[in-house]
Amino acid sequence: MTNNVRLIQKLRNQTGAGIMAVKSALDQAAGDENKAAAILRKKGEKIAAKKQAEREAKDGVVDAYIHTSAKVGSMIVLACETDFVAKNEQFKNLAHEIAMQLAAMRPEYVSSDDVPEDVKEKEMDIYKEQLKQAGSASSADKKPTSVTEKILEGKMNKFYASVCLLNQPYIKDDKRTIRDLINEATAKLGEKIEVKQMIVFTL
Repeated sequence: MTNNVRLIQKLRNQTGAGIMAVKSALDQAAGDENKAAAILRKKGEKIAAKKQAEREAKDGVVDAYIHTSAKVGSMIVLACETDFVAKNEQFKNLAHEIAMQLAAMRPEYVSSDDVPEDVKEKEMDIYKEQLKQAGSASSADKKPTSVTEKILEGKMNKFYASVCLLNQPYIKDDKRTIRDLINEATAKLGEKIEVKQMIVFTL
């Protein structure tokens, strides 16, 4: 029983979900912590998406991070709805964690929506050509259209994870993305949270 209570508390702290939501997720996942966390993140994405659509983030903080080498630095504008949340330590810590992520991974865009269409098309053409050449090399390895589409989708997702901040695995926990961190904070703090601007400086 003690272990179960600890697990519930751990998932609550990690995802910002309520007790009943955590218990329900654990039931669905047959007690598996990782599966339950994934279920809660999916629910968190829906909650965050609703807040993103309905509300406007006009407040927030500017945070900066400089690597110990003094050769790389980053700056981020993380927005929220109110001054109350902007002053919250959890929100400020989130901004700093994202600034560290920026300096470490140096993404080019905030999200996949920001990637220009011509860049997406160029990447897709490269992957299609790779599959075409692979198919020509082995005529016995011709894949159904549905399989090819899945492969292309997977390659594009990997591309987004390399160039888009929100799609990147968190440097301190690669089972979670930066989008997951923001969704978890949205669930805990109850406000829309979004990255407004970001920049990386290098020498």
